[in-house]
Parts: sequence; C-alpha cells; structure tokens
Amino acid sequence: MVVMKRLIFFFVVIIAFTNTIKAQVALIPQPTSLNLKEGSFPIARVKTIYISSEALRKEAFVLKEVLQGMGISVAIKTGNAKKITPYVSLSLLKSTQKKEAYQLSINQKRISITAEDNAGVFYGIQTLKQLSTNKRVIPNLEIKDSPAFAWRGYMVDVGRNFQSIALLKQQIDVMAAYKLNIFHFHFTEDIAWRLASKQYPQLTNSDNMIRNKGQFYTEAEFKELINYCKDRHITLVPEIDMPGHSAAFKRAMGVDMQSDSGVHILKNILKEFFTTYNLPYFHIGADEVKITNKNFVPEISAFVESFGKKTVGWEPGGNFNTTTIRQLWMDDAAVIAGKNDIQYIDSRHLYLNHMDPLESVVTIFNRQLCDVDSGNAKALGATLCLWPDRRVANEDDAIKMNAVYPAMLAFAERAWLGGGYAGWVANLNLNGDKALNLFKDFETRLLIHKKQYFKGLPFPYQQQSNVTWQLYGPFKNDGDLTKQFNPELPDFNLDNEKPALTALGGTIILRHWWAPKIKAVLPEPAENTTWYAFTKIWSDQDTVKDFWIGFNNLSRSPATDSPLAGTWDNHKSEIWLNGTLISPPEWKNAGQKGDSEIPLVDEGYEYRKPTTLPLKKGWNIIRVKAPIGSFKGKNWQNPEKWMFTFIQSPTN
Repeated sequence: MVVMKRLIFFFVVIIAFTNTIKAQVALIPQPTSLNLKEGSFPIARVKTIYISSEALRKEAFVLKEVLQGMGISVAIKTGNAKKITPYVSLSLLKSTQKKEAYQLSINQKRISITAEDNAGVFYGIQTLKQLSTNKRVIPNLEIKDSPAFAWRGYMVDVGRNFQSIALLKQQIDVMAAYKLNIFHFHFTEDIAWRLASKQYPQLTNSDNMIRNKGQFYTEAEFKELINYCKDRHITLVPEIDMPGHSAAFKRAMGVDMQSDSGVHILKNILKEFFTTYNLPYFHIGADEVKITNKNFVPEISAFVESFGKKTVGWEPGGNFNTTTIRQLWMDDAAVIAGKNDIQYIDSRHLYLNHMDPLESVVTIFNRQLCDVDSGNAKALGATLCLWPDRRVANEDDAIKMNAVYPAMLAFAERAWLGGGYAGWVANLNLNGDKALNLFKDFETRLLIHKKQYFKGLPFPYQQQSNVTWQLYGPFKNDGDLTKQFNPELPDFNLDNEKPALTALGGTIILRHWWAPKIKAVLPEPAENTTWYAFTKIWSDQDTVKDFWIGFNNLSRSPATDSPLAGTWDNHKSEIWLNGTLISPPEWKNAGQKGDSEIPLVDEGYEYRKPTTLPLKKGWNIIRVKAPIGSFKGKNWQNPEKWMFTFIQSPTN
C-alpha cells in the first residue's frame, strides 16, 4: 500500500512537472524553430546581464525590468562574462539573418540572446519573458526565430471614438509582447479631428466635434506616444484620411479638402506635422470618397514624399502614385497579381468590428496573409484593424466588444509564423484535420496566455474546439420562420437520427453575410430554410452554470437595429435546455432602430451578463433552432447574420 501511494505521488509529480514545462513553452507567436533539451537554467540565481556593446543598454533595461518583476535583482555590464555563474548575455552579431531575427540559447550556465539588430534582441527578450513563468527555472532549449512578414500592424480609429493615452499604451504593450511592429494611428474622421495644430487650432475646437467633444491629443502627448512605440520597436504610422472622411476638417476650415484653398490649408497642416514629428510613413487614406479633383491624390502624395516620407493609402481608393503602399481592405487581385512593383499590406477581412469574438480567433488564425506563406518585396505583411464606428459608452468597450486581445494574439501568431490557408473561413474543421489540430494547439497556448497575462483585461474567449454540434436540415419553411419540424418534436431521438452535418465551435456561422467570399458551415445554404443543432453537456452533479448565448452578433460599425423584446434575433431563433425553452434577455434597448450615436449595451453576449442555466447530473441536451428567410437584409445597416453561439462563460 505504501509503495502504491509512493508510485501515485511520483506520477502526480511527473504530470505536474510536465504540465509546468508545457505551460512554460506555450509561446505566442510560436518560434520558427524550437529544440527542447535536457536540464534547466536557474533563472532565480541570475545576478548579471552582459551586453556586447552600449547599443544594447536600452534592451538590457527592458530585461532588467522583466527580472525585477520576478523578484530578481541584476546588474548590467558591458563585455564578456568573467565568472562561471548563471548569467544572461545580449549580443549583436552581423550575419545573414533577416531583420528582427534572433537566437535564444539556454543551458545550465547561461542564457544567450543574439540578433542581427536591436529589434531582434528585444523580441528574444519577449520570448524569454514568456518562458519565465516558473520564476525559478527555465527549460534548456535552442530557439532560432524570425518573422515571416516585415509589416505586422494594428490600427486604432480614435477619430470616431477617442481613446486615452493610458488605453493606447495598454494596447501598445500587448503589441510589443507579441512582436507586432506597426501602430497605425487613424486620428481624423468625419466625427472629429484629434491632433492639435498650432497653425489651425480650430481643427480640435470642441464645436467642430460630434463625439467626445474637446478630446484630442496635444503635441506633447503625441510625441510621448511616438516614443513609447519606438522604445518597443514599434513604428507609429499616422493617418490623416483625405479627401474623404473629412467632414470635421470642413466644419473647422469652412472649405472642402479638394478645393484649391483646401489643398493649400492641407499642405500647411502637413508641413507643420512633418517639421514637428519624425516618422518614416504617412497614411493619406483616400478611400470611400468621390474624387472631384483628379490632381488631389497625386499632388498630396508628391508633397508628402518631398519630406522624405513613404506614403500609404487604402486600396480600393484614390489614383495613387506607384510609390504608394496600398493597404487592401477589399479583395483586389489586380494589386496582388498585377505585373507591377506596387507594395501592399493586407487588411482584407481583418476588421474586428465585423467579427464575432469566437469567430475572430478562428478566421484570423487560419488566414494566409497577402495570399502568400511569407512576405516578399511586394507583400509586406498585414494590419489588424479596430473600427468601432458606433459610439461607445466607455472607451474600454471598444476593446471588449471587438475582442481585441484574443484576435491580436491570433494575428500575431499568423503574421510572425506565416503560412495559413488560402481563402477565408468562419468556422473550425473547414480546412481539414491538420488545420484543426494546429488550431487546437494554438487555442491551448492562447488560454494559457489569457490566464497568465490578461488578468483584469477584457479577453472574451473560451475553449471552443471541444464543442461538437450535430446539425439537422435543411427543412423548407416557406418563409414561415416559426414553422416546426421533426427535430423540435418531443419524440425526436438523437440516437436514432443521423445528422446532415457535424460542426465544431462555440459560434457556428451557418452562412456568412459576406458569402460566398467567406466560407461557413453550410456548403449550400438556401433561403427559407430551417436548421437545428444539438450538443451535449456533461455535469457531475445538479448545478447551475453561466453561458454565452447569442444569435446575431451585431457589428460595431453600422447602425444595426437592436433585437425586439422577447426575441433572440429577427429570425425567430430559439434554444432549449433539456426540452425547456431558454428565454432571451430583457433587452435594455429592445426594438431600438439602429443609430450610430446610441451605444450598444447588451446586444452582444461578450459584453452582457451571461445566462445562468440549471444543469442536471449526467448529460444535458442543448437544441438550437436557426431559421432563415431571405438572405437580403432590410438594408446595408442590417445584414442577415445566420449564426448562433452557445458556450460556457468564463465566469464559471
């Protein structure tokens, strides 16, 4: 008996140790090459960081702060280690490596980070930080790592909804931790102009703003933001959208941007900007506007470039010069496949404001950015975009409602590692078993990071790769969305009925509202049909648990109507637990006609109180009814989203 207890204890210790090692090497983004070795390094005993030159002192201070956060005090010294004691060395070595590449080597005596440039050393430190969760020892290993894409960006729109410097820094810190290197700052819009100008102070006068009146960034604040990015090897790319999205400019200046006087004023603004701030790129927008002055975009582009800046513009957009980097926001094969040297950035279907939180991680993780496995002279990389067009009640809502951090980590993985799959998918198991297994591995790492690094921050994501649905249909409803079919009758027996399809995930999109461009669960969706979906939940005892339930995850951009009282959505969708109908929430703005100035408050499952349900001991059956009439929405503000979400809430 004693021997058995010792064996059990031994195996428990081994399992715990193995799980600890797994957690320690749960890296995001996953390195290009990782080779685990026997033994470990006693990081708690480190006393010194050695740097090969003074050029690395700033990175050494970054590492020193990481170690101090673990309770480890260290000194920084220049030169080679003189004693055989645990230490860390940071070195710049000229080689054939790519920019930002690094090597991380750990053995019993030392940790060594070598790189081609300072950015590579910085990224090696970020990887080391993720390996240091134990705070005592780190597994011995060799990592050789480099990015697939040179441009790994994240964009925020502060023109529509102002964000404080503190919130911007929070997002920049997450970017840096996950090796993103471009911060696209969209600070002008129809709603407001958010950056102070000495020559034209009326641009930021509160009378000329529609939202967040009087809130803008001073010269000192913007310089602070630029330097905050620079310290983290992130390049800030400013955008003045022109000549479209410029109603705030017109209110302030009394002229249209495309007029002669408008161009003159704009050049003065740009000259002031370029003589005040030193940045290599400048985004001129030029999307979603009727060009009345055919010389506007070429003239402004040439003016910007005369200051030594590289221009960036939205594609489709204006009549750009060939030297302008195109940021794709719709499918544009002409730019990608064209026989030209035009450089481009991919932001197609990378708008978080249109994505369901669970969908966003799936679709972004599976993406093949720029339609290539890795970047080249034309395909620079991609930018993930946050466009909360609709007014938000609190600035944090933009982060929570758009699932910024789960999506950002999926994007960081794909932008650094490359690969992915051609085409766009909205759900799991649509690219085969290999893709599913890769996603499961990423999801495991994602949830470890959620627990370790995002305490107190909005991170609306739950494990979903273990949720299986049996789908039955299609049943022709002839436009009657309340029509009942066999799967909702009392004598329907799951064990005796073969499903038409099997799907995985917490959010199931039956037909994407941008079909056929984006692939969803149903291979041949049809109007005026009803589908049913079933899943099972096991409970060890009678209990109550919280769940996320939703049927129409409203985009945060258009002025979409709120659900009617007593309904989940406008499709008459329903859901049952063990045969008992689950009532929809009591919507605070039930039936509210869409209005961009009225914030969303409880329309999305990720930002309202979860639904509490009683589970019985044993298996519990969830049944979903998902009818659809026409695929054509009432208007462009109200697309037909044929989808549903059911998954346990993080509050459990």
